[in-house]
Amino acid sequence: MIDYFNSFGIRDAIDIVLVGFVIYQIFKVIRRTNAMTIFLGIIVIYIIYQITKALELRLLSSLLGSVMSVGVLALFVVFQQEIRRFLLLFGSRYTQRIQKSKWFGKIFRRKSKGLSEECLDELAQVCGKMAETRTGALIVLARDFSLDGIAETGDMIDAAVSRRLIENIFFKNSPLHDGALLIASERIVAARCTLPISENPHIPPHYGMRHRAAVGVSEQTDAFVVVVSEETGNISTVEGGVIKTCGDLIQLRQSIETAMRW
Repeated sequence: MIDYFNSFGIRDAIDIVLVGFVIYQIFKVIRRTNAMTIFLGIIVIYIIYQITKALELRLLSSLLGSVMSVGVLALFVVFQQEIRRFLLLFGSRYTQRIQKSKWFGKIFRRKSKGLSEECLDELAQVCGKMAETRTGALIVLARDFSLDGIAETGDMIDAAVSRRLIENIFFKNSPLHDGALLIASERIVAARCTLPISENPHIPPHYGMRHRAAVGVSEQTDAFVVVVSEETGNISTVEGGVIKTCGDLIQLRQSIETAMRW
């Protein structure tokens, strides 16, 4: 033990910092999911394994070593959604930092002025109208991440953003009203899309499946989502897994405008 600390150098310090950083990033992604319990269990088993090795408990350490070796493969099966989400969020976060930097931003930045005034007005007005009639709606606004996979789960439309079209899509008797409406580059790409449902156990129980689906897609991508509650008529926005209730249409419009100017 003394020899170890005597040989401790700058490389070891960097190694510890990097491992701590990776664990912290993983913890941030899974802390609000059921996978957190499994992750903590694996850490406990690993600590016990290291203790048994230090105490030279050969039989127990051999047994735990076998569990750990198989556990690496099990991790990819159990945590495949969390791993995908971690890589997406990690890549998105640092891509945005590169884009905002003075030098690299000139090369990697994708300039966008956001949505047009007409498009913002159409979205705000139709959400307000659906809130008044308590028509449930789930609108996904694509940003950097490609949502082609989500679009393929629904019915392709490819039309200009129009309040009348959106209102007709979410009309209760419409065959397209179930699922999400996907908008990208100021075009309605698809309707009746299927979204991943969030496993976050901390979502308040009064939120229904629309909100859970909105949280799910915002956790796995950088999409900005607008939800109109069928039960209460409230309008909410979801970004990065966080649900925010809009007090009025002005706030909704400002939220969409800010989110889509990347």
